[in-house]
Amino acid sequence: MPTMKTKRAKTRKSAADSGGVPLSANACPRCGTTLTARRGRLQLPVNGDEIRVPHAAHLKCPRCREVVLTAEQARRLGEDAIGLYRNKHGLLSADEIRATRQRFGLTQRDMARLLRLGANTISRWEAERNVQTGAMDVLLRVIRDVPGSVAYLRHRAA
Repeated sequence: MPTMKTKRAKTRKSAADSGGVPLSANACPRCGTTLTARRGRLQLPVNGDEIRVPHAAHLKCPRCREVVLTAEQARRLGEDAIGLYRNKHGLLSADEIRATRQRFGLTQRDMARLLRLGANTISRWEAERNVQTGAMDVLLRVIRDVPGSVAYLRHRAA
């Protein structure tokens, strides 16, 4: 799994290792060699499943092989891994979840309450920061496809 470090984390670690002298922003936090921009396959766990993301942008040390991600690269890797996970398991996409919620005039908070989830869970699914489980995907499909399911869930959530 790739090491995910921001520039701040690299500077703190490097300063501690080198007697308080920070390394440059493009230096390897392990050995100090200049990092090179690369694209290649990286793995990221999603719901317990190791997802391989092809062509992921990252920085790599040519000397010690350390992989470092910028904040933007880490964000993109996470989104890509979640998308691949959804495709692999046949789950609804973020846009499909949003469209289902909007079709019934539900806010994210309303939908979370119906499904007895935390208030921000739907937001994370729709923003592709997290992914629903298979069981939650079935419930989302019931809401989308079965007439009267929203009324039933409203009654049960009360």
